[in-house]
Amino acid sequence: MIKRMPTNCGDKTCPSCVIAGDFIFLAHHAGGNNEKGVEEQMKSCLESMKKTLESAGAKMNDMVQINLHLRFIEDFDKARKVFNEYFDEENFPARMTTTTDFMDKGCLCMLDGTAYKPGAGK
Repeated sequence: MIKRMPTNCGDKTCPSCVIAGDFIFLAHHAGGNNEKGVEEQMKSCLESMKKTLESAGAKMNDMVQINLHLRFIEDFDKARKVFNEYFDEENFPARMTTTTDFMDKGCLCMLDGTAYKPGAGK
């Protein structure tokens, strides 16, 4: 069974996540573009992901893979440190980091990823 959750960004062509069996595929979660620093934007991204996961019956520690998209590679260390506030030390998801230019010029970071939660699709 496949279940699409309501959008988190106002674009109905982009569900906040898609639940397929035991997997939860999270769409992009951008961080409070009105915030000036990458740390604050990372916290906003992760809080948004947390809410999306909760709506699907999952938690942050159910994340198995995460993609971190940064505007500036110089922000990597600051952004990486924020993960410690959201994941238990033994439960960090696999991560890939890249840099990109976002449509919203105030956006410094964006996250997407995959969670695994047995029974999520029921």
